[in-house]
Order: sequence, then structure tokens, then C-alpha cells
Amino acid sequence: MKTSAEPSTADPLPADDPTIMTADLRELGRRWSATRDRAPMGAEAMTGADRRAQAMGVPPGRLMEHAGVAVAAAVRAVAADQERLEIGPILVLCGPGNNGGDGFVAARKLARSGLAVVAVLVSAENRPRTAEAARNWDRLAAEPAVNRIHAASSRDVAIVAQGIERAAVVVDALLGTGVRGALREPIRSAVDLVRRAREVQVPVVAVDTPTAVDLTSGEPSDPAVRADLTVTFHRPKTGLLSKRGAALAGRVLVAPIGIPPEADRG
Repeated sequence: MKTSAEPSTADPLPADDPTIMTADLRELGRRWSATRDRAPMGAEAMTGADRRAQAMGVPPGRLMEHAGVAVAAAVRAVAADQERLEIGPILVLCGPGNNGGDGFVAARKLARSGLAVVAVLVSAENRPRTAEAARNWDRLAAEPAVNRIHAASSRDVAIVAQGIERAAVVVDALLGTGVRGALREPIRSAVDLVRRAREVQVPVVAVDTPTAVDLTSGEPSDPAVRADLTVTFHRPKTGLLSKRGAALAGRVLVAPIGIPPEADRG
């Protein structure tokens, strides 16, 4: 008998789903309902499941591809639902780690669906820190519909913020599970940019968790992102189910990314 921990075979994983970029939010929720109904987990358990999946032979690039495509589908659905597809580009703010890597994948998928995208590496470092994130950052150079920007300082972020009201959607792919303590620049300024975007009614979609919201407890650092929609992965997260976490996450979709159920058993 299938348990709630096992993946559904009714719908393909995000990167293997040929119709995912035409689905609205309700349809995405339906397709990913089995993932939503799994038992929740915290940040440490998710990190362990991810590592065990890779040890079992699941390529890390494939996990990132599924995550990024899921985010892209949700972003496009939000823009369509709020009639913002023609307003301006999708602004994807990406940190230097794998959360940013998911954002780079989302940027590529959105561009290939016909949308203009601005993808910003928000980092004092010249390149993303992880191999998969760096690979997906490099792939964006070949996408004519993507404007790549490196924001290495708060001043660079301020330049990106000019005309923020013309963005169709802002994607928060700055930081995922690894937030500890106060945010450093230029990430801190990017979080402030996201706050200003919401103030001018630009919808915000967060990747895995709103930046600076702990996936285990739901407790935020200051400042923290407040999202309209959060796309988290593999299982619901305990932090996003807490009172404070839920308030900052907005609506939550739980997308499958191909982690086998055996990887949950540490």
C-alpha cells in the first residue's frame, strides 16, 4: 500500500511535465497534492534527505532542475492570475548558494516560456559558491531573454531597485535553509528591495522559504522577506506551518523534486 511519504505517479516531476508552464495555481496545487500531504520536516532533516538522495545516485543537478522548474511554473501562474504578464520583466534575486541556483533555473525556464527576465546574482563573490548554482548561472549567458546582473554591493542592489514597480513578479531566491544570525550585505539590501516591491503591489514568490525565515521554527531574523507565495520542496516544512512562518510565507505549494522516500530515513 502506498504511504503518504511515497511520491505520486499520477503526475510527472516538474522538469518532466510538458504542460507545467500552462498550469494555474489551483492546478499546480492539485498536481502536487500528494507532496503537500506528506509529514512535515525541518531544515536539518531536509538537508539530510537531499544528501542521502545524492548518495543513492540522484544527480544534484536534477534536483535543482525540478526545483527551479517548479518555481518558474508558480511564478508564471502568479503573474497570469494577477494580469501582470505584460507589465515588465520577472526579477529573480539569487544568492550565492543552491537557493540561488534554483532561481537561475527558474529564470531560464521563464525566459524559454517567452517572458523577459532579470536574473541578479546578489553576492560579494564573483560567482555562485556551489558547482550546480555556478553551472546554471553560466547557462543564462546563452539566454537572449535574460538580463544577467551581478550585484556585489548595496549600491548595486539600489540600482536594480530603480523602477521596481514595473516588475511583473519578484522572486526571492536569496537564502534557503542556511540562515544564521544577522543578514550581511548585499543580501540585506536585497531583502529591503523585496519589501519595497510588496509596498508597490508587486507579488513576491519565495524559493523554499522566505529569506531569513527559519524552516524548522518559522522564526524570522530582521529583516525577513514576506512573500505572497512560497514554493518549498519534497515535504511541508515545520517552520512554514508555525504562526509566524505561515504569516511570512503566504500561500505555500510543496513541489516534488525527485527525492526518493528511502532518503528520508536517516
